[in-house]
Amino acid sequence: MSITKDTENFSDRELDRIIEMAWEDRTTFDAIEFQFGLKEQEVIELMRRQMKPSSFRMWRERVQGRATKHAAKRNFEKGTFKSTRQKQITHNKISKR
Repeated sequence: MSITKDTENFSDRELDRIIEMAWEDRTTFDAIEFQFGLKEQEVIELMRRQMKPSSFRMWRERVQGRATKHAAKRNFEKGTFKSTRQKQITHNKISKR
């Protein structure tokens, strides 16, 4: 399968951002497609061409089957992730000494 959008259509800055988003655990392939128009397979092919083989293999092993990289497999709501251990803020009060 060949990538439909050639990497020369993207600036160096855009390529860096695509690679950065692909490495981020919580950024879905859907978000990359929405922003840059690249489907998952196209991102994989771009990563294969832009990275050293060892770096690509490490990345591919990390994202293969990772639920957070696929919107349909996510088990939390879209939006900002909030840890259950995060302190609840009930009001916006500045503490005074």
